Parts: sequence; C-alpha cells; structure tokens
Amino acid sequence: MRLTAITDRLAGLGGGKWEVHLKARAMVDAGADLVEMTIGEPDVPTPPELCDAAALALQAGRTGYSNGRGEAGLCAALAESYTKSRGRQFLPENILCFPGTQTALYTVMQGVAEAGSEVLVGDPMYATYEGVIRASGAEPVPVPLRPENGFRLQAEDIAARITPRSRAILLTTPHNPTGAILTAEDVRKIGELAIKHDLGIISDEVYEHLVFEGAEFVSPLSDPDLADRVIAVSSISKSHAAPGFRSGWCVGPAAFCTALLPVSETMLFGNQPFIADMTEKAVRHGSSVAAGMASRFAARADVLERRLHGETPLTVHQPDAGMFALVNVSGIGKDGDAYAWDLLEHGVSVMPGSAFGESLKDWVRVALTIDDSQFATALDRIVAHANLSKRNVA
Repeated sequence: MRLTAITDRLAGLGGGKWEVHLKARAMVDAGADLVEMTIGEPDVPTPPELCDAAALALQAGRTGYSNGRGEAGLCAALAESYTKSRGRQFLPENILCFPGTQTALYTVMQGVAEAGSEVLVGDPMYATYEGVIRASGAEPVPVPLRPENGFRLQAEDIAARITPRSRAILLTTPHNPTGAILTAEDVRKIGELAIKHDLGIISDEVYEHLVFEGAEFVSPLSDPDLADRVIAVSSISKSHAAPGFRSGWCVGPAAFCTALLPVSETMLFGNQPFIADMTEKAVRHGSSVAAGMASRFAARADVLERRLHGETPLTVHQPDAGMFALVNVSGIGKDGDAYAWDLLEHGVSVMPGSAFGESLKDWVRVALTIDDSQFATALDRIVAHANLSKRNVA
C-alpha cells in the first residue's frame, strides 16, 4: 500500500522520543526496583468532585453527540474565565473544545501553517512540537533558549530567524521542559515582532496554574493589540490532575475559531458531553489541587538543587513553574542520552534532554511529581551514580 508524505514527515517523531521511559516501564512491570522520573503525571488523583460530576452526567444520559465547537455550558464557562483572567472580553465564539491540549495544538497548527511555511519555536521544546508542526507540512525553525537568559525565548533570537516563509511563533509559558516563564517584557517584545511581520502566536499555557511562589504568569492573550493573532491552548490535565479525561480547548479570535471549526469537525465532530460537564465544573470552581502541587513541586526542585549542587558535579536549572527540572550532566563526562541509559541500570529513569531538542544534549529532564519518599530514594541513587561516574572518569 502506498503511504502519504505525512508518514515520512513524522517518522521518528512519535514514541521513539520516549524510549527510555518505555524501557523503564517494562522493567517495572517485570519487577525491577526502579524509580520513574520520566513523565509528568500529577502526584494526586483527579479530585473526587470532578469524578462525581462526570459520573452524574453519565447517569443523566449525557452520552449523545456534541456539537463541533463544544458544549454550550463549557464554552460559556471558558469565555467567562478568560474574560476575568485576561482583562478583556471573550465570548463562546472565541472558544473551540478538544480532547486535550495536544489535539487542540494539532488542529490550531493546521489553521496557521502549511507546506512551504515555517513556524518559529523555542529549542528546547516539548517532545510533540516538531511533530505537530511537520504534520501541517510546515518546517519548524528552532530558536535557541539560552541558559543565560533563564531559558526564556528572546525576541531578538526570533527576529534573527524570521524569513518570508515564517507564519507563526509557538510559545510555551510556563515552559516544558525548562519551567521558565516569559516576563511581561518578553511577551511585549515578541508581540511587537509578531505585529511587524504579521505572524500568528500560538501560546501553550497548560502549566498556567502550576506557577511557583514568587513567579508571575503573563499571557499574550491579555494584550488587546494582539487580539487578532494570538491563539492559546490549554486543558484540565495538569491544573486539575485529570490527564486521562482528555479535555482541552483553544481560545482565539472569533473569526479564526469559526474558520477552524470545519477542520475540527472533520477530525472529531464533537467531544463527550459528560466530560464537558465535568470540565465546566472544573473551570467554574477552579482547582482544589493546583496550589498544593505547585508547592510540592517547588519544594522538590529546591531539594534536588541543594543535594546535587552540594554532593555531585551535576548542576540544576531551577524552574519557576511546572512539573520538571533540568539537570546538566556534562560534569561527569556524559551526554544526556548516555547518562539516562546508564542511570536506568542504577535504578532511576529520567528523560534525555535530546528528546526536547539538540540544545539539551548535555541535560536530562527530571520529573518532580513522585512522592517525597520515592524522590529521596531517587536522589540517593542519582548522587551515588554521579560520584561513581566521576571516579570512573578520573
């Protein structure tokens, strides 16, 4: 059977990036004593009140077809929430609902990029970003996120890579995998650049509610001058500890959402009403678990930095938000891939930085989402492994 070009464009951009994680999961299933720090699962279950809301909606018969845009109650709740949080008015016409942020991002990208165009994206980047860009036929243009800038995307680095083929800038704030948050000045300068070159801005804001104390989240959606070019995507996966429910959305210009609706309908034709009802409750009432998660993740990041800085040649980039921290492993003479595979044999799984871009070849990403006891065990093993590796190098 003949295959299309999309299969070539996406070859190697799927599960292959998660090879260390998949190997670790297989080892755990086989009985290995292993601490998994590869993926960002919330460290608490979905709140009972949300599970109850979904169950009640199921029992009430909310299992029929939905419309393509999303259930009216959820769209209204999202419009009200974004109006309050972003300081300008949003209506249901500014909303499209999807099964999770990933689907929202994929569909939005189909509306802004195509063959022959380019999308500017920070490097490092979340593991699926290259795939969603290439799926549209566009080429990703990596823009370096420099450690000396706190891994925050800088307008001057974007400007240096803009060409006549550029169509959009893909932002992540707070950022995965670095935990960096764009400042108001960063957003202003990037917005000015987008206006000057007539570029769209796609803003992945799924970690908005996991910001650590002392840090501040700023959304480009709040700037009225960018109202006709910013599309944000998000979900309840992180904020409400509900990744398995697959409930997300995009927020953007009404004309864009209306034009994108047939694309969404062609692919999905609606979401699950009982999950929409649960999501509406989540949006209207806020999260009962986000603040606790943010506090615990920040505390674990502090412990990680203190122990590795004090006891090993490894260095930690302190995140401002999210579920992860980055560790530079070059001090023990390994790149991130070699380190991750070697550490796996010493009882801890972490993600090689190269899964998120070549700029992280000397780094690994560590999840902060395991309980404190397991986290302490993992740190003991990481410290012992690092010092063993240092002696071997010496």
